[in-house]
Amino acid sequence: MEYRPLAYRMRPENMDDIIGQEHLVGPGKMLRRMVEASRLSSMILFGPPGTGKTSLAMALAKTLHIPFKMLNAVVNKKKDMEIAIEEAKISGHLVLILDEVHRLDKGKQDFLLPHLESNLITLIGCTTSNPYHSINPAIRSRCHLFELHKLTQQDIKTALKRALEDEKQGLGMKQVQITEEALDHFAFSSGGDLRAALNGLELAVYSSKPDSDGIIFIDLSIAEECMQKKSFSHDKDGDAHYDVLSAFQKSIRGSDVNAALHYLGRLIEAGDLESIARRLIVCAYEDIGLANPQAGPRALAAVEAAERVGFPEARIPLAVAVVELCLSPKSNSAYQALDKALEDIRNGKSGEVPPHLKDAHYKGAKNLGRGTGYQYPHNFEQGWVDQQYLPDSIKDRIYYEPKDTGKFESALKRVYEKIMRNKKK
Repeated sequence: MEYRPLAYRMRPENMDDIIGQEHLVGPGKMLRRMVEASRLSSMILFGPPGTGKTSLAMALAKTLHIPFKMLNAVVNKKKDMEIAIEEAKISGHLVLILDEVHRLDKGKQDFLLPHLESNLITLIGCTTSNPYHSINPAIRSRCHLFELHKLTQQDIKTALKRALEDEKQGLGMKQVQITEEALDHFAFSSGGDLRAALNGLELAVYSSKPDSDGIIFIDLSIAEECMQKKSFSHDKDGDAHYDVLSAFQKSIRGSDVNAALHYLGRLIEAGDLESIARRLIVCAYEDIGLANPQAGPRALAAVEAAERVGFPEARIPLAVAVVELCLSPKSNSAYQALDKALEDIRNGKSGEVPPHLKDAHYKGAKNLGRGTGYQYPHNFEQGWVDQQYLPDSIKDRIYYEPKDTGKFESALKRVYEKIMRNKKK
């Protein structure tokens, strides 16, 4: 019986087996170029859990047929690293794959540094932490930094299908029939963590009894049980997913705290932090805007806190942000004004920049009339002077229409109206 986890068995044997991370391993990208040049440099791979950091490190070494050794900066002692160095001396070179590299203490760092310098070992450190915050500068300066991104749902489905078909390392020796809805749920509810998706699939297969024909059937209810999450959407096209996202934003826009928290809860149950984050930031600028300008930075801070701590604690900063956004005054005046300007531009209503506004920072500009007649606002009382800024063809066009929905924009409105009155004098 195979006791190694499916996620471990399905680790790629070479670069071509890597799923996702095209920005690093795709044609012409840096790691692909290193392999093609047969020149592997020390590096730090960082990114969320389950994105394939250790797998990528192993694939790099295997593709170039370089001996490698895997250690953990927390578990393994300095003595284990001494053994690795001795192995490197025997083989001439060694790739040292170091998980949790951000936990490398000073004694281990001091031991490794000269061997990095001499290129006896190539270090590939793996971490979920930001290396600029967590990795000692002495190590960081000797390594290239590569960020791995969360895998897409399609990436994860590709990996799951590969595991189901692989008869040597995967589940291909078993007769498994799985519905598309179940596959979608494994991919979606894993939140971009391939290890979690493979663990869920493995549990589903090994905990299900074959029927009389020896077939193991995996449906959505089994996938939900094994991932310990209810399905966010049971329809294949995912309409319900977008319906809930739409209701979430519209509830915030409509200042209905209870409805917004309800839809937030549904998104949290689905584990969809990425969509929650995007909608909150969009709401802060699209629906609250100038009525409460600090809502944007605070929403972003809440999102970053949620991403840092992960679920279940992520729900706390998200709830704070949702309540604030709901109860903030609302204004869409800024982006509506821009949309009007864009409409004019796209319809050919632009015109030439007035001569007095043109760049005059070069010899001969004055002879061409560039910048001539420009009045510097700071030379005038209250830092304002009436002069034309729009092109002649649209010089009287008005795009911005301020609202009285919050203290900040109300103050802007008073300034704006005073300027407009003075322009008409």
